[in-house]
Amino acid sequence: MMSFSEIETVSKRASKAIGYSWGISEEIGKSIRILEMFNLPGISTLNQYLKKIKNNHPKKLKNILKINKSDDELCPIYTGVSILDNCNKLEDLNIIKFFNINYPLLIIPFLSRSSEIINKPIHVILDEGKYILNSNKTILTNIEKSNNSKISKELTIQFEENKNLFTDTEWKELYKLSEDTFVPETDSLKNSAAGAGLTDND
Repeated sequence: MMSFSEIETVSKRASKAIGYSWGISEEIGKSIRILEMFNLPGISTLNQYLKKIKNNHPKKLKNILKINKSDDELCPIYTGVSILDNCNKLEDLNIIKFFNINYPLLIIPFLSRSSEIINKPIHVILDEGKYILNSNKTILTNIEKSNNSKISKELTIQFEENKNLFTDTEWKELYKLSEDTFVPETDSLKNSAAGAGLTDND
């Protein structure tokens, strides 16, 4: 079994060999490592995508807007890096849509890392599937690994606000119950507390 370090290094070098800059290649290596750590087919997907673009390197996405369309298929790498670099500004858009993005799984780790930077969950709707990314600690999906699409007709990113999953009433009830552990202070407790006592000879 290959180590995560080997996965990151080989992914980085293969990406550089195909035409990406060293800086972008380093980001690819980190992202493929993340996919494999979360038991998602990073190596397999990257290998397929690099073979596809070997003789036709993709164009960069100049600016990310609320709705992003292009005559060409969008590169998940350049798009992912652009999101990662600008995530603090992009979260103000709340919802961002991309159309015709190649091998969309490859954009997921960039979004996961963006979630960590802004410290907010990011929801991704990918055609019929969903991903929930939480500060690069968890990647939840209802998409089976075997159903790894080569192109997404529509990919939607939604920046979520941090919020409690419980009501104020539930919190108050639980807090009131926790107060039952508080022991009223008595004279005997005062005398047995840490520090100098009545029998201290020092």
